Amino acid sequence: MAGVRRAYIGSFTSAGGYGITTATVDPDTGKLTESGRTDAVADPSFLALSPDTTVLYTVSERPEHGGAAAFSLTDPDTPAQLGATVPVGGGAPTHLCLAAGHLLTANYASGSVSALPVGPDGALGAPRHVLRHTGGGPNRERQEAPHAHAVLPDPSGRWVLSVDLGTDSVRVCALDRVSGELGVHHETVLRAGSGPRHLVFHPGGHRAYVVNELESSVTVLAWDAQTGVLTPLGSTATLPKEAADQPNYPSEVVISPDARFIWVANRGHDSIAVLSADGDRLELLGTHPCGGHWPRHLTLDPEGRRLYAANERSGDVTWFDLEQATGRPRRAGSLPVPAASCVVFG
Repeated sequence: MAGVRRAYIGSFTSAGGYGITTATVDPDTGKLTESGRTDAVADPSFLALSPDTTVLYTVSERPEHGGAAAFSLTDPDTPAQLGATVPVGGGAPTHLCLAAGHLLTANYASGSVSALPVGPDGALGAPRHVLRHTGGGPNRERQEAPHAHAVLPDPSGRWVLSVDLGTDSVRVCALDRVSGELGVHHETVLRAGSGPRHLVFHPGGHRAYVVNELESSVTVLAWDAQTGVLTPLGSTATLPKEAADQPNYPSEVVISPDARFIWVANRGHDSIAVLSADGDRLELLGTHPCGGHWPRHLTLDPEGRRLYAANERSGDVTWFDLEQATGRPRRAGSLPVPAASCVVFG
């Protein structure tokens, strides 16, 4: 089906997930219809596409011996693995990105970031470098050691940022395109015990927003690509005051293409928080049901008209039409996907 948009959905095979599920996307309604699946990789919990959308990359979130794999999308409904799953040299890789000819993985259990070379055909090589974080935080159960939870390039392409839940910090790194070596350039320390998890950049590239898993908040930071320095400006809660004491662990943050709204997935409260972005401050406009239980991931469709939530524990991907004036998500449909963890669009 040439010209048909696909969604690729990761899931935890260790919890009954299918692995990677392919779904076609109805352009008028946003409806997902399953069109294929592969369980070639264990626990493909986070996915990323090559810029030309011909190769799909995934982590294998195994607790001790994590890996990464590449899939050809010559047949977009049946991803075909390119070579074997490559060990990343770290435990429980939870996130990945492409930068400077390498695939980078954030390894939660070992508190490290790995750089794997990407070949001409998109296949992966063994890690060229593993950057190990150091430090910890005040939460003895969750911050006894470093826990790298996300890694991504900045909009300028000059830097790579790694978000560490265990050390309450974001490291700005330089990545050598030839050697694959990662060097820490600057470390921004956030509020002690906040537990930063994921980060998204403002479309203009001058601000970043970090979702904090351990205190249910989003921190706004100024970003200077010339100096490679992040500067915290303030934080806003992702829950209303009446729910502030409820156990909750935000997972993902996304921003609208026009930068007017930010959405955060609240695990525990099982909601999607809508925040308005006005300059350097955020305002919580409200929370809305996520359509399931334990929303691990959120993503926008390429046009920014719909929001998709991967609800891990209820086993579904639910999509929402977005009110353009308010950012409010309105449930429009759902696809059963056991142990769903991530959605990306090709």
